[in-house]
Amino acid sequence: MTLRIVTVQRNIGVSIAWIAMLYTLPLVGFIAYVLLGEPMIGRRYRQRVDQAQLLTNDIAARERLVFDQGQELLDDHYRGVSLIGTRKTGFGVFAGHQMQLLTTPKTIFEQLITDIHNASYSIYMEFYIIYPKGQVLEVLEALMSAARRGVDCHILADSVGSLSFLNHQSYRGLQEAGVFVHQSLPVGLFKTLFKRSDLRNHRKIIVIDDYIGYIGSFNLVDPNFFKQDKNVGQWIDMMIRSTSTKPISIATAMTKVVVTDIGAESQDNLYELNKRVNNYTRKLYVMHPTINDINSRVQVIDANVDEAVHTVQPALGTSSIAIAQMPVVEDVIAQLIPSAPQLTGHVIYNTLVTIIHRANKRIQITTPYFVPDEALSGALATAARRGVDVILIIPKKVDSFLVQHASQAYYQELLEAGVKIARFEGGLLHAKTVVVDDDYCLFGTVNIDMRSFYLNMEVSLAIYTPEMVSQVLNCQKAYLENCRYLELGYWQQRPSSKRLFDNVIRLFSPLL
Repeated sequence: MTLRIVTVQRNIGVSIAWIAMLYTLPLVGFIAYVLLGEPMIGRRYRQRVDQAQLLTNDIAARERLVFDQGQELLDDHYRGVSLIGTRKTGFGVFAGHQMQLLTTPKTIFEQLITDIHNASYSIYMEFYIIYPKGQVLEVLEALMSAARRGVDCHILADSVGSLSFLNHQSYRGLQEAGVFVHQSLPVGLFKTLFKRSDLRNHRKIIVIDDYIGYIGSFNLVDPNFFKQDKNVGQWIDMMIRSTSTKPISIATAMTKVVVTDIGAESQDNLYELNKRVNNYTRKLYVMHPTINDINSRVQVIDANVDEAVHTVQPALGTSSIAIAQMPVVEDVIAQLIPSAPQLTGHVIYNTLVTIIHRANKRIQITTPYFVPDEALSGALATAARRGVDVILIIPKKVDSFLVQHASQAYYQELLEAGVKIARFEGGLLHAKTVVVDDDYCLFGTVNIDMRSFYLNMEVSLAIYTPEMVSQVLNCQKAYLENCRYLELGYWQQRPSSKRLFDNVIRLFSPLL
């Protein structure tokens, strides 16, 4: 097994972690590696992904839609970074978007429900977690209403993350109303022999009528009800709502991702996708509303939001977060970067490390789970040493004991290099954002840990328009008002037993 690990694993940290487990607990280590050691997503799943992509590419070619375009829209400084994503995913850079940052559950639910009620022909949703309580039930009711009036509605829910939803009466209600509900990466004892059961679909995507797209860290959950027993406070997230009337846009790319993911889940889904492609009538890509129609819908939504400032009140913590309602930003340039094990390589990891090394002034990262590898932590430390203002915004407490201690093992070396660590005390800050030099942002579902980079199906949005990046930066500043900066002297005074425990857990951090 040692020879297998050394031969197959390309990451030294991962190899050392597995070998340490193998020799510490031989039987457990052997079984764990057989089941979880290599990112096997399944041969048949990969074949269905390839076939689904061929079908969607056929539609795109038929309609003369070119996805791998737009590098000329960027400054030279970012063209190489963009090409990393384009070469691995096939998605280039698209301009002409109207985008708005949604910073509270109230705003997200209101705008989403309004968009669902206004949907004309299609709604696609893809979520890691759907938790059917609170305002989530209002969203599901709106979906059922849309399906009954003839809108083609699909939900792709991760079979592990959304287990409570898949066993809930609302799941059956959606099916009875005509909503197609698909399980992503179902698990089972027999399936475990052929693919890893812990490879999860961590994406959060909504596409409505192929011109409205939602992306971000927000699962379909109501924070007032979700994980209230974890003693970490309310989960705090954000989403971006994007619209465009161009034939090809971020929403178009999102549709391609979700349709491919649905088609890859079963042979029946692939057959249905093939049938739809053969009966294609241009509806997906040409039934776009006018700019005036988009603006009128935005005004309707804004009219429903009667507060200039929204407040998130955490269940735990002494402070609240006040974030002003963000305006719509016009003509945003952005790029969709989906990632999946064995399918797109380590595209988001490579993009992130590259952009950190290119930073000149500022790097500001928000992430709930921070367990980097040596290359990534070294890139952050090096950036701080060469004068870049590096700020890491993380929750003071997270809902994973091992991740908490593995993360803490990196603090001292980062603090010594000049990285500022701000610990958020107003709840579990679940947003995942990276802002670099005030004119580039990575926004989406990716945590700064090896699971997001190497194992999960994820999606990020690279934003190249400073006005939109500024909205994310302003939100990060609001989070910083609820943080306490970690002092190097204070951290060095911790008992040696705690430092030792953190460092032992760090040995296994590539596996978390």
